[in-house]
Amino acid sequence: MKRLDFKALLLLAVAVFVAGVCLWLALRPGAKPQAAPVSIVIATNTEYVGACPVLAAQAQGYFAGQQLTVQLQPYTSGRGALQAVVANRADMATVADIPIMFFAMEAAPVKVVSTIFRTGSDHGLVARRDRGIAKPADLKGKRIGVTLATSGHFTLDVFLNRQRLDSHDVDLVNYPPDALAQALADGLVDAISGWDPFLAAAEESLGANAIRFSGADVYESIYNMVALSGYIQQHPQTMVRLLLALDQGERFCIQNPAAAVAFFPKLSPKGQAAMLAAWPAHHFGLALDQSLLLVLEDQSRWAIKGGLTKAREVPNFLDHVYLDGLKTVLPGEVTIIY
Repeated sequence: MKRLDFKALLLLAVAVFVAGVCLWLALRPGAKPQAAPVSIVIATNTEYVGACPVLAAQAQGYFAGQQLTVQLQPYTSGRGALQAVVANRADMATVADIPIMFFAMEAAPVKVVSTIFRTGSDHGLVARRDRGIAKPADLKGKRIGVTLATSGHFTLDVFLNRQRLDSHDVDLVNYPPDALAQALADGLVDAISGWDPFLAAAEESLGANAIRFSGADVYESIYNMVALSGYIQQHPQTMVRLLLALDQGERFCIQNPAAAVAFFPKLSPKGQAAMLAAWPAHHFGLALDQSLLLVLEDQSRWAIKGGLTKAREVPNFLDHVYLDGLKTVLPGEVTIIY
C-alpha cells in the first residue's frame, strides 16, 4: 500500500512540475500568446504570375504558419477580384493599379496593403498577320479586343498614342480577359490587348500567324494586395501576419522559379517554358513606393480625359494606402511620402 502511495505521489509531483514549467513559459517576460486562427478569403487571378507569392504562401504553408486559414477565390482579372471585395464576397484581393484607380475614383474605401509584384513584360498586343498587320501602325482601322477599364485598356491607349493614333482610329470590342484569345483565333477581332497568360495563349493558338507587340515601354504592371478600409481597421494584426506570410512567399518565388512555375498547372508546357524564360524580368517583393501614387494619379487623369469615369477630380491616393502593416513588417520598404 505504501509502495502504491509513493508511486502516486511521484506521478503527482511530476505532473505539478510539468504544469509549472508550462505556466512559467507562458507567463515569462517577453512570452507571446498564441495567435488566434483567422480565416481569410483572397480573390486572386490564380493563372497570373503576379499571384505567385500568394500561391506560394498557400502551398508552402506560410499562411498556416501564421495561423491564417486562407481560401483562394479565382478570378481572371484584378477588376473582378476587387469587385468581389467591394461586394463583400471576399476579404482581400490581388489587383493591378488600374482597377484600384477606378474604384478610388468611385469613392470606394479600398486600400493597398502592399505591392507584391511589378513587371513591364506581361502586357501588350497580339495581332493576326493575315489581317495585314505587320507593324504597330497597321492597327489603324482594325477591330481590337480588349477588357475595358483594365490595365489592358490603358496599355492599348498609350500604345496607340505612341503611333500617333487614338481609340477613335480603331474599333474596340469588349471581352472578358479569358475570352480574348478565342475571339482572336476565331477571327472576330484583328488584334487583342491584354496580359499574360492570355496573350501567350493567343500566340500559341495562332502560331506563325501571330505577331506580338510588347507593352514594356508603355506600361509597368504594379500588382497589389488590397482590402476595404473597414476590414483593415478591424484586423490590424491579421494584416501583419498576412504580410509576414507573403514575405516568405515572395522569397520562395525569387529563389525557386522552376518550382514556382508549377503553381500554374493550366499552362501548357510551352506556356510554362515561356513563363520561366520571362522570370528574370519580374520583380517580387513587398513594397509601398511613392511611384504607385504617381502612377495612380496619371491613370486617373487618363480616365477623366477619356470619359471613363464620372469623377472630375483626381483623388488623394494616399487615402487609399494602408501604411502601418508594412511599416511593422518591412519598414525599409515603405518609401511613400506621407
